[in-house]
Amino acid sequence: MPADNKTSDAATGSTASNSFLAGVLSKKTLVKANLEKVKHKIGIYSAKGGVGKTTIAINLAYALKELGYKVGILDADIDTPNVTLFLGITEKGEGAYPLQPLVKDGIKVISTTMYTDDVSKPIIWRGPLIAKMVEDFMENTAWGELDYLIVDLPPGTSDAPLSIMQLLDLDGFIIVTTPQHIAALNAIRSGRMAKRLGVSVLGVVEDMSSGMAVGAKEVAEALNTSVLGTVKTDSKFDELSVKGKVPVVEDKEIREEFISIANKLVKQ
Repeated sequence: MPADNKTSDAATGSTASNSFLAGVLSKKTLVKANLEKVKHKIGIYSAKGGVGKTTIAINLAYALKELGYKVGILDADIDTPNVTLFLGITEKGEGAYPLQPLVKDGIKVISTTMYTDDVSKPIIWRGPLIAKMVEDFMENTAWGELDYLIVDLPPGTSDAPLSIMQLLDLDGFIIVTTPQHIAALNAIRSGRMAKRLGVSVLGVVEDMSSGMAVGAKEVAEALNTSVLGTVKTDSKFDELSVKGKVPVVEDKEIREEFISIANKLVKQ
């Protein structure tokens, strides 16, 4: 009897595993079909919060647009979304499928804030709901033709990053860190997670930097990649973001740094 039970358990586990894999592959096929007109998909990621992923994502998107590319931003930080706040977007989206991104300065944007009544209220969702929203943003959103879709990921290694890595054929991740050693260690974890799931690391950006790229060099060496640039600490980021203005558009020095990062990315 024990042997029979073990055989039965193994068979059940194998069936469940095969069913899960089939479901992932089916969803991945649907996502690929929906994004067939999107040439490049780039994730902005770090396992540590507070390093400025959204700042990097938005300003990189605007720099790419400045270079003449068609760009979209997917805010995948489902329960704490900030992209629309940084961009001063207050319009709401319609709930009907396919979901329609809002267009700001020629850039297509989608975020959960477009589907909530009050942006100050917490979004308290369990993992399956978060994963479903991420899937909708990839599978059921009318992105149309884009040269670059920039995906602003949440910190950590939870449902949203996993769903994106499993379902979206990303060109790769840009890993964001700050100069501190602890931030660099968390960034290294992010890159290693991406690589384990078969996603390339395209480079590292150091935010809130002195210009020396201390943390970025540590991360780049550990992940065998390059430093794409350093974004220096500047009060203008906070001042402009509060007003819903984009630093790349408003400040020449910031624009030059992000154009440099964008050019390095494009060359890859």
